Amino acid sequence: MEQVLQNPSIESGGIESARSDWRTQLRDYYELAKPGIGFYAVISTFTSFWLASPAQVDYVLLIHTLLATALVTAGGGALNQVMEVEQDKAMRRTENRPLPSGRVSVNVGIIYGLLFSIVGVVYTQVAVNTLCAVLAIATLIGYLAIYTPLKKKSHLSTIIGAFPGAIPILIGWAAVKGSVDMAGWVLFTILFFWQIPHFLAIAWMYRKDYARAGFPMLSVLDDDGLSVATQAVLYVVCMVPVSMLLTMINVTGWVYFWGALILGLGFIASGVMCAIRRTNTSAKQLLFASILYLPLLLALMVLDKR
Repeated sequence: MEQVLQNPSIESGGIESARSDWRTQLRDYYELAKPGIGFYAVISTFTSFWLASPAQVDYVLLIHTLLATALVTAGGGALNQVMEVEQDKAMRRTENRPLPSGRVSVNVGIIYGLLFSIVGVVYTQVAVNTLCAVLAIATLIGYLAIYTPLKKKSHLSTIIGAFPGAIPILIGWAAVKGSVDMAGWVLFTILFFWQIPHFLAIAWMYRKDYARAGFPMLSVLDDDGLSVATQAVLYVVCMVPVSMLLTMINVTGWVYFWGALILGLGFIASGVMCAIRRTNTSAKQLLFASILYLPLLLALMVLDKR
């Protein structure tokens, strides 16, 4: 027995198992924060902060603003998953998430979400400013109290949810300016319009999943996908001229202007092809176009700031 207990291979196996468990738990808590949404929130906040800043950027304030945005987004993402845990269990796309799989308990998810949300709002108030804290609260209320419940009742939730989804870009602007002017609202509108085709593409690809979970998404109600594709194209077409307004109001230069036009035309072409074909493959291509479009557009803003 003593020889077994002292067997190096067994001890090594136990250590490796403990490390694996620790890594799994860390990954679960990371996924609970919805890092995909958090990534877009943070890069949007960074871009608007950068555009609003004078020549001498306040890097300390920038770090505070990005951290505050990440905390609030993580808290909202966790609480959203708590509220939708039963629906996530019914969807193949989400059934392996930490909460529906049972790897993290709902009670832990509630504590996690509340802690990150409260700390994020308080941190925003203390380290950034009051307006940004109000915007952070508006993000949480819009996402959790309006969008998430509406998602179970109406396909309009996709449009309604785009409002809180676009607020982080206002936080970056307000952190520097202390207010939101026309340029800030142009940035907000770009992000608002971008979300619609992005999420409509996802909704079409996983329409059977959404139907099983009882979500009345437009893709569930629209059998042939024509309404889904038409709306996707409409919002992209509306977004392109709005994105070019940044040069007209002297926020960005002409390199950005032409770059935004080229990216926008490519995005429109992808949407039109999706509308013509209305297949999972074309929806996947539209989704890829949306994922590619936003970071490139934001990068152009940063590089060609006036």
